[in-house]
Amino acid sequence: MTFEIWCVFALSALGLACVPGPNSLLALSHGARYGYKKTIWTICGGISGFFILITVAMLGLGTLLEKKPELMIGLQWLGALYLAWLGFKLFFASAISIEQTTMVSILPRELFKQGYFAALSNPKVLLFFTAFLAQFINPDKAFIPQFLVITISFLCIEFAVELSVAKLADRVKTLLLANGRIFNQCCGAIFLLIAVIAILNGRTVL
Repeated sequence: MTFEIWCVFALSALGLACVPGPNSLLALSHGARYGYKKTIWTICGGISGFFILITVAMLGLGTLLEKKPELMIGLQWLGALYLAWLGFKLFFASAISIEQTTMVSILPRELFKQGYFAALSNPKVLLFFTAFLAQFINPDKAFIPQFLVITISFLCIEFAVELSVAKLADRVKTLLLANGRIFNQCCGAIFLLIAVIAILNGRTVL
């Protein structure tokens, strides 16, 4: 991969990372509730999930899902149910004060797990990665080096964007948590909306 092509890929990946989605919403919510340092566990979970998706897409499962819509629908419903569970959990979560954000106890593995499964919640990402990443693969060059460059670059960009969101939420948490119950309900409602959209999209495939 030439430097010019990598620059185009990096800009495209940055644009993709900046599009709001379940993981950026988690980074925002967790950044305000737990602080950006703890939210790094959430982000790492999401990065791990994206690594799985990219690897699977590059190995050709995206094409298989395209040919087997019933498999796609099943995965999509599972993902939607997980997002709905996150939405309900957050919607009914009690508000916390600024002082509590430094004292709240939550296991790193719980944050990691939420980020990981949020990344895996939308199987359509597989199809997107299959189409998107293929544009930057040169079939005449060795596959593994290109795969490593693309994967590491994308994950680093995604990590930087989500960490920026978490840091921003941590800095303005006074504003966000001033109406903590409303903030939780808004984030929870967005998760529920994403889940509903995923289910409706799945039904249109039937």
